[in-house]
Amino acid sequence: MPKNRYLAAPPSDHFDGVRFFNPGQPATDRALSELLRWKFGERPARWPTTVPVDQVRPDPAPDGLTITMIGHATLLIQAGGVNLLTDPVWSDRASPLSSAGPKRVTAPGIAFEHLPPIHAVLLSHNHYDHLDLATLRRLHAAHAPLMVMPLGNDAIVRRAIPEARIAVGDWHDRIDLAPGLAATLTRANHWSARGLGDRRMALWAGHWLDTPAGSIWFAGDTGYGDGAIFRDIRARHGAPDVALIPIGAYEPRWFMANQHANPAEAVAILQDVGAARALGIHWGTFQLTDEPRDAPVEALAAALDTAQLPADRFVAAEAGGVYRF
Repeated sequence: MPKNRYLAAPPSDHFDGVRFFNPGQPATDRALSELLRWKFGERPARWPTTVPVDQVRPDPAPDGLTITMIGHATLLIQAGGVNLLTDPVWSDRASPLSSAGPKRVTAPGIAFEHLPPIHAVLLSHNHYDHLDLATLRRLHAAHAPLMVMPLGNDAIVRRAIPEARIAVGDWHDRIDLAPGLAATLTRANHWSARGLGDRRMALWAGHWLDTPAGSIWFAGDTGYGDGAIFRDIRARHGAPDVALIPIGAYEPRWFMANQHANPAEAVAILQDVGAARALGIHWGTFQLTDEPRDAPVEALAAALDTAQLPADRFVAAEAGGVYRF
């Protein structure tokens, strides 16, 4: 029996003592033969090598709720005088290697040196396009933020940044970030791994934020499954004022469906949680899968039209875009 390298914890309804899993939802594991079938049998669309971005310099403390898209799943959330980052990645590649792996095609929407004071970082899981140790080291050196993450991820971060301020939780745990502002970890249909021997040994999650300026739900990475986890989020927390929902990295469906929602499923997630507004994230920065770069934007528009929802309710967030609510 293998041993979990990140934590020792008793079994639960989503942990067997070694690996986490998604109870009641489709399995995310894929066999090596399936991976080889995808990589050697499918032909990905060709992305541009670079896309221009108008970088912005954010106000350190704007009124109300302001969200700035930096790229992929990295967003600056500003609410109640507190500045938060989700899954921060300023590196050129989403990879354990600096010279290989998915290369970013859009510059970060905010230059690192132009960040306002960062009070907290919300991490969803340990894949390299979400947990970037090089960026976390820079953030710790410049801002020393509180880093909030699901179970097991703290061992990865602590090994790289021994002095980091870390708060770790299980699904549904609530963590105070500042007076009147808290994050609750939410379920996601996904998985985790940093290498070949640690699949599903660290937990994955989204984050629900209660702030003085409104409620924000950062979904993390997730497949749709049967939608039950999103209806449960609404039952537990209510409908968020703003949802940050992934819309990219979804082709081919036979391989990706259980772990990444496509735009039509993202609209179903929007409806299930009842979000007043949503931003589409996790697209256009790193080519991780086979669809063309702009396909998520076009498919999102089509899905909203099919659902008879206004286009401005769910907008694909562009790097450097500033969204005020």
